[in-house]
Parts: sequence; C-alpha cells; structure tokens
Amino acid sequence: MKTLQPLCDFFKAIEKDYRISITHIGIYAALLQYRTSMGFINPIEVYRYEIMEIAKITGPVTYYKCIRELNEYGYIRYEPSRNRKRRSKVYFILLEDCIDV
Repeated sequence: MKTLQPLCDFFKAIEKDYRISITHIGIYAALLQYRTSMGFINPIEVYRYEIMEIAKITGPVTYYKCIRELNEYGYIRYEPSRNRKRRSKVYFILLEDCIDV
C-alpha cells in the first residue's frame, strides 16, 4: 500500500484542480511507475521517450506541454537537460502540502 501513497496523494491534490487532464494524470502515473522501477529515488532521471511509452503518449508536443504544466502547477519539479544524450531530472514534491490547490 505504501507504493500507492504518492498516487493517492496526487489524486487528492488534483481533486478540485480543473487544469489537470487525463494526459497529465497519465504522465504523472508513468513517472511514478518509472520511479518505482528505479527504487523510489528522488529525483529520477528520464528520457522523454521512456515516459511517453509508459504513458501511451505518442506526441512529444503533448508530453512537453503536460510535463511543463505539472511543473508550473507545483506537482513536480522538472529540470530539462536540453541535451539529447542526457536525461532530464524530475523531482517529486510532497503533495500533502498541495491538497488545498
């Protein structure tokens, strides 16, 4: 059950946040799945295509828009690498502080 807590916290935090779409949810869930596979490290370092594959997203523009918005809305901290050979960093925010969004 402890592995589901970050996802539960995310759903509580977005409950009244009209800006969040199913694509945001898919990307966030994919990031959590990737994090779980890496041993719950924070931050995770990812390539775009790895998360897109897990989230079943085919458009890079959609991916970048949603991950940028998740960053702007305070659900994650995203640090793009700007180098195709280096992974971007994604930090997970403690969402119990964000529940009153």
